[in-house]
Amino acid sequence: MRCEIAASLLHRPKILFLDEPTIGLDAVSKITVRQFIKELNKQYGTTVILTTHDMQDIEALTDRILLIGKGRLLYDGGLMQIRKKYSSKFIMSVQYEYTKNKINIENVEVLEQNEQRAVLSFNSNIIKLQDVIRYLTMQVNVLDIEVDSSPIEEVIAKMYQDMKIE
Repeated sequence: MRCEIAASLLHRPKILFLDEPTIGLDAVSKITVRQFIKELNKQYGTTVILTTHDMQDIEALTDRILLIGKGRLLYDGGLMQIRKKYSSKFIMSVQYEYTKNKINIENVEVLEQNEQRAVLSFNSNIIKLQDVIRYLTMQVNVLDIEVDSSPIEEVIAKMYQDMKIE
């Protein structure tokens, strides 16, 4: 795959078409290829058209996506806009100073909790992230927070369901 990409760049094309550019590569090679593609775009202004089913490639390389299903253009826009429209679920992992206090925030589900760590789930259409953090800091002394949204695969699957493309 790396040789094919290198050969395609010999004449410095203005547009580069890549079909599944990281398929079959080990983790280190995938990261290297992704970084190279991003640098190529940045340094030379090369337009990269990527066709892939690898959601990690999509998240790592794209600002704009065109999503096609059953021969129809389903979406043309930014990845963040898809996330906002089709995914409002967040998972928050919180580490805090030792406490016996139980976290209790309206519209927030406590998935796990012990004396120093909790995992929370919430819908950002119902309660905003900054409000969850504010209420949380009123109940425990927060040391670290990690927030994850739904994986892009789930977001795309939801979009396909809503558009009745399965």
